Amino acid sequence: MPPNSGIRYRAPVRSSAAARATEQGMKSIKMSELGETEVCIDGVVYDLAEFDHPGGDVVKVFGGNDVTTQYRMIHHSHDLNPTHFLSQMKKVGYVTDYSSEYMWGSEFEKEVKREVFKIVGRGNEWGTRGFWTRVVLYVSFMAAIQCAWVYYGSSVALALLLGVAQAFIGLNVQHDANHGAASRNPVINAILGYGADMIGGSKYLWIEQHWTHHTFTNNPEKDGDALSAEPLMLFNDYPLGDPRRKWFHKFQAIFFLPVLSFYWVSSVFNPQVIDLNHRGTMETMNWGNSYVASKRPVTIALRLLYILMNVVSPFVHHSAAPLTALFHIWLMSVTESLMLSVLFSLSHNFEHVDRDPTKLYKETGKKVCWFKAQVETSSTYGGFIAGCLTGGLNHQVEHHLFPRMSSAWYPYIAPKVREICKKHGVQYIYYPWIWQNLWATVKYMHASGNGTHWEMNPLSGNA
Repeated sequence: MPPNSGIRYRAPVRSSAAARATEQGMKSIKMSELGETEVCIDGVVYDLAEFDHPGGDVVKVFGGNDVTTQYRMIHHSHDLNPTHFLSQMKKVGYVTDYSSEYMWGSEFEKEVKREVFKIVGRGNEWGTRGFWTRVVLYVSFMAAIQCAWVYYGSSVALALLLGVAQAFIGLNVQHDANHGAASRNPVINAILGYGADMIGGSKYLWIEQHWTHHTFTNNPEKDGDALSAEPLMLFNDYPLGDPRRKWFHKFQAIFFLPVLSFYWVSSVFNPQVIDLNHRGTMETMNWGNSYVASKRPVTIALRLLYILMNVVSPFVHHSAAPLTALFHIWLMSVTESLMLSVLFSLSHNFEHVDRDPTKLYKETGKKVCWFKAQVETSSTYGGFIAGCLTGGLNHQVEHHLFPRMSSAWYPYIAPKVREICKKHGVQYIYYPWIWQNLWATVKYMHASGNGTHWEMNPLSGNA
């Protein structure tokens, strides 16, 4: 850790959870005993059942879980008035076995938030006029191509255009909405969030996976994104001899892109839409609550509608040439898959990336600055054009620091974030061009597949 990182470690609270619960006449429970409407924040149990959250009831997705990090990464004003948000929820007890890998309040975190909110202004983090212009443009484009695909029938040109249109919705519309960052109005965010379902995904599965990814970015045991390609590919750089390593991983840099081209297939025909329990994060989070269960009917209905429009309709129009219909569907799926999966995979898998940000905690017990970890597990690439095409998500460093800020603001805050990172000795990776980031990703995939980072290179010669 750099000596000038400004990170301070806090002494643990000595009063036991059981004692505090007894003193206040509240319950004392283990983490595994949280009720389906209860959440843990900093070891305190709150009940969301009657809570009218200003960001909408989507927070109830997380019922039954420790949401300390999710809460902290969204509520940047917590350090100014810790009781402002928490006092609105019903406090019901304490967790006896609460622990956290991350710490908050480092000088780096404080300066990043202080300087960034001078640029944006607290309460003004929502979509800009330019953001909403892009939303209208991409939604209109998607609607027009979708209608043409269904009404006139599929074609090579429409397949390419539909793949691009769906990717634009994924990058520019549903992403901000499902982060609660598009609008101050939660209803607008909720509606636009269903854009994930209109491109073959699922709003609630996306929230489960993506929010967990933000919480535990590049954590080899907890980041669902890092585990999503296994056993075909290894994003995690496991030690030599790890049983998850297979002989074919040595060639994964070659088949990296072909495997990612099946992202659409794995999403559209994902049986997890039936119960909305994301398998890649179930070891970390519990999704078995009634709120999630209540969203199954609409999710299944939207999935059936998507398949009817995008998979069935080409065969109806090309009933005499089913292979033509299949080719069009494949072309559309590959286009969307590569635009989405490649852009997100290169953001956290590249040379010199931190692939185990909580290693210090595992080895010494010292908590890790969450803000520092977010910077050193992410990369930023490109400029204005990349920002327009990705809705600002080429600025993954900024996005991971401020996930509930509209992506339209990221180009404005990026220079200041880089300056502060340099001051505190925090590694900030920036690639002027996307192909440079992609090449660094391919090289990383080769190294992680071969385990070259773990190889010993003993000195040769006589003593």
